[in-house]
Amino acid sequence: MADWQKSDWRNKPRVQMPDYLDDAELKAVEAKLASYPPLVFAGEARRLKAQLGAASRGEAFLLQGGDCAESFEQFSADGIRDTFKVMLQMAMVLTYGAKVPVVKVGRMAGQFAKPRSAPTESVDGVELPSYRGDIINELAFTSDARIPNPNKMLQAYTQAAATLNLLRAFSTGGYADVHQVHSWTLGFTEGEKATKYRDMANRISDTLDFMKAAGVTSERLHSLQTVDFYTSHESLLLEYEEALTRLDSTSGKWLAGSGHMIWIGDRTRQPDGAHVEFARGVQNPIGLKCGPTTTADDLKVLMEKLNPENEAGRLTLIARFGAGSVGDHLPRLIKAVQEEGANVLWTCDPMHGNTIKSATGYKTRPFDSVLREVREFFGVHKAEGTIPGGVHFEMTGQDVTECTGGVRAVTEEDLSARYHTACDPRLNASQSLELAFLVAEELSDRDQAKAAAAV
Repeated sequence: MADWQKSDWRNKPRVQMPDYLDDAELKAVEAKLASYPPLVFAGEARRLKAQLGAASRGEAFLLQGGDCAESFEQFSADGIRDTFKVMLQMAMVLTYGAKVPVVKVGRMAGQFAKPRSAPTESVDGVELPSYRGDIINELAFTSDARIPNPNKMLQAYTQAAATLNLLRAFSTGGYADVHQVHSWTLGFTEGEKATKYRDMANRISDTLDFMKAAGVTSERLHSLQTVDFYTSHESLLLEYEEALTRLDSTSGKWLAGSGHMIWIGDRTRQPDGAHVEFARGVQNPIGLKCGPTTTADDLKVLMEKLNPENEAGRLTLIARFGAGSVGDHLPRLIKAVQEEGANVLWTCDPMHGNTIKSATGYKTRPFDSVLREVREFFGVHKAEGTIPGGVHFEMTGQDVTECTGGVRAVTEEDLSARYHTACDPRLNASQSLELAFLVAEELSDRDQAKAAAAV
């Protein structure tokens, strides 16, 4: 984009971003980050865009998941491994249901900043600036902890680089072997309350056994041992994003080097705002959260700004309305897309519209509400004759108790046992895999409907 420079966002209205107290310190951090290698590369972003384009046509399916907000304190190799492991299990189940490849994108290696509903929060009559994620300030409720510190961007970069290094090793070093992944899933279905998922797991086993008998083994086919795994985050802190943006020598286009895919949140999607201005100029795939207040007119303007060449796979619309509200909003946005003839990938974020406060005082998300929104999303697309191309979950591979429900029946009284999130409640490993089985059933229905239509 010849008329775009990576600093142009600074001339636009900015929201949900910190005001740093020491401008010289901020500039020094930005200069240091600008000298560091990018975390991802243009060829990877182009490959992801092609795969998302396939998902928009129903030839693939997007699974996007990971932390609500990555934490410096909770960072560990085990945590990365466990989330990666569960996403592989989910992807295998979804692949079986959809009969198409699953594009795996983690909310990892960059999901450090969070928008907040209010600039301040109060505890026992004391009011302080809100916690905005570890890349900006600290969770501890003290005046010093809540001061925005630009040096945290350097720590975020280091953690993101280490995370990507481990993910790449897991993706290509044999850990992702399809037979090993399925053996983990079989362990889940052995539980007494998960027996209803055993039939699908057994059918997957039969498929793998047939492949082995036919000579299609991991030893002979390298692709059964490796996966493509991409990273994504909300591009909220634009000083960090700009510092890691590079000009790709192959294409002559700008690349946001902080992650393969970046998205714009429901609170930062102002058509003339800083976040849209930044995202429109980079070649990465872009996600756009669409909530109940997204108007058809705004969506049309945003699609033109973010995807002026109407490329398949460039723009993913992430619907987040809340259970019971999908039918009120999604059809009108689908109509807006159709009126423009826009190439988009529709995905469902059933997390952000279903957050409630429990009787015990914890913020939580009921599993049944999450599932209901997913089913409503599929139902609307079936009625409209359009393609439900992906799901977007806040989840972790850890055995946390943050969302209620699921086969292990987490109750409101259980929330205090292992409530570890730095921000919003996440599905645990069991709930995530159970949801994958239930979404796979929806995808199987989609596949059967498509086959019937073809006849």
